[in-house]
Amino acid sequence: MTALSDGRAARAASGRTPRTPLSPLLRLLVLTQLAFNIGFFAVLPFLADHLGRGIGMAGWLVGLVLGLRTFSQQGLFVVGGALADRYGIRPVVLAGCVLRIAGFGWLGYAESTGAVVSAVLLIGFAAALFSPAVESEVARQAVLWEREGGGDRTRVLALFTVAGQVGAFAGPLLGALLLAVDFRTACLAGAGVFVLVLAGHARLLPQHLPGRERTRVRGGARLLLRNRRFLALCAAYGACLLAYNQLYLALPAEVTRAAGSQAPLAWLFALSSLLVVTAQLPVTRWAGERLTMRRSMAAGLVTVAAGFAVVACARPAGWTGTAGLLPAAAFVVLLTVGQMLVAPVARAWVPDLAEDGRLGLYTGALSSVSGLVVLAGSSATGLLLDSGLPGSVPWLVLAAVPLAAAALLPRTERSGAAGAG
Repeated sequence: MTALSDGRAARAASGRTPRTPLSPLLRLLVLTQLAFNIGFFAVLPFLADHLGRGIGMAGWLVGLVLGLRTFSQQGLFVVGGALADRYGIRPVVLAGCVLRIAGFGWLGYAESTGAVVSAVLLIGFAAALFSPAVESEVARQAVLWEREGGGDRTRVLALFTVAGQVGAFAGPLLGALLLAVDFRTACLAGAGVFVLVLAGHARLLPQHLPGRERTRVRGGARLLLRNRRFLALCAAYGACLLAYNQLYLALPAEVTRAAGSQAPLAWLFALSSLLVVTAQLPVTRWAGERLTMRRSMAAGLVTVAAGFAVVACARPAGWTGTAGLLPAAAFVVLLTVGQMLVAPVARAWVPDLAEDGRLGLYTGALSSVSGLVVLAGSSATGLLLDSGLPGSVPWLVLAAVPLAAAALLPRTERSGAAGAG
């Protein structure tokens, strides 16, 4: 995209110290991510246990349901992104909030497999509407902020990540308190959060955003599928998302094995969120000053692989109790640090690879490809965890995925198509 593809030069010219404050729109969008995650993470970390123990689903089916949730969200981001390009972000965000409220309410009362799957799909599709709309506008505004001398665009995406992790920190703690009543109460509380988000955005989100023209010409998907550098970025980011998704599948199983319950799980989620809140901006600043985008993502993927390897190496010892939880804690730390290196850079990279007027589509496609990877990978992981193989095998397999993904990263930081756009 011609107007947005001069980021690296502007980044160098802007210096290290931001001189332009964030716009009111950017601040609203950052706070949006905070609110989204409070409502979401009050429910999601406890979903696998509810499906397994509360409803009695088999492990492979729990993995499939979690994969379907991710696919209906990440996999359909491309739809939400295209709709945001076509109609603007306001109607898409508001519609997504309405569907999320309905989905959480439905999940709270769902008892059959069909009802659970339907509610989970609705919850995922809701995010497929509002998340790419918000994320693409954050990326667009971050590039404009960078070109105005505000600083490195990646720092804005890092701040967006921090806001999300503050929500991910508060959400599980809220959910753990509400689970003292029951899972339904946690779901209804999550729905209540989105009622507040809906009301706030109906009032504050602008009807029209300056400089964002609605795209009326078709054919964006065809050009996207020819953009090899962008597709390579999608594949690598998808592998990272699959690894991060193990916080909700492999980690709960490991915590239950080591501690006999999932009580420590909320604290491990809190540890992950606290790390991002306190270290994301320094890590992003350090990586931006020393590493290219490609090297930052590669370093993050290797760090993620190391987290899985730690648990794999510890499993043969069969530790339980506090000692048994230490490898899980190390996994959370390494996975989180790796994610801190990968996620903001991947999002900041997209504007350099997208075409004019298609940032929503490309932002959505980044997550849609990731959703396809997670859908396949989550089911396979569920089978591995239930396979009876030695406990270290699933973790070694998972460690190999981000290592392979590092080799898929684009060799250059800018797409030829984008540069010409």
